[in-house]
Amino acid sequence: MRYPTGLIVGRFDPPHLGHSFMIEQAAAVVDRLVVYVNWSARRDAIPGELRATWLADLHPGVEIRAVAHGLETDFSDEALWARWMDLFRSHWPFDDGPHAVFSSDSYVASLADRFGADAVVVDAERSRVPISATQIREAPGSHLDRVAPPVRAWIESNWLLAER
Repeated sequence: MRYPTGLIVGRFDPPHLGHSFMIEQAAAVVDRLVVYVNWSARRDAIPGELRATWLADLHPGVEIRAVAHGLETDFSDEALWARWMDLFRSHWPFDDGPHAVFSSDSYVASLADRFGADAVVVDAERSRVPISATQIREAPGSHLDRVAPPVRAWIESNWLLAER
């Protein structure tokens, strides 16, 4: 199925090849794709604007938006969901949509439902690129083959040098 607009929401902390796979899969079935790089200065390992820049450079046909916030994540809290949705809608660049929301995580159904969009799960098992950002943060030197060159260079100069 083809969609006029699509949305991907994530921290991408750090962005890895599995994220790029998901972005490419989504971009192939939408006319316009927006990726929100959610970031919180008090929680994230890599500055959000840098993550957004990397993704924009890696995916030039996709609109990448850094979305700064101070919100917690609690999928059972409807009041918190309302605040997240207000934030997401305030960054949405088009008059309509999104028509589809893409993710490999289970929250995609709730998020898509709140937008009135289709939920599209991409590689939930992470079999195409078996990695998570958490795994990279926990052992960055063990997963350099799972990140793009600019991310790899940053990890090497910021995390790995700091470990020495």
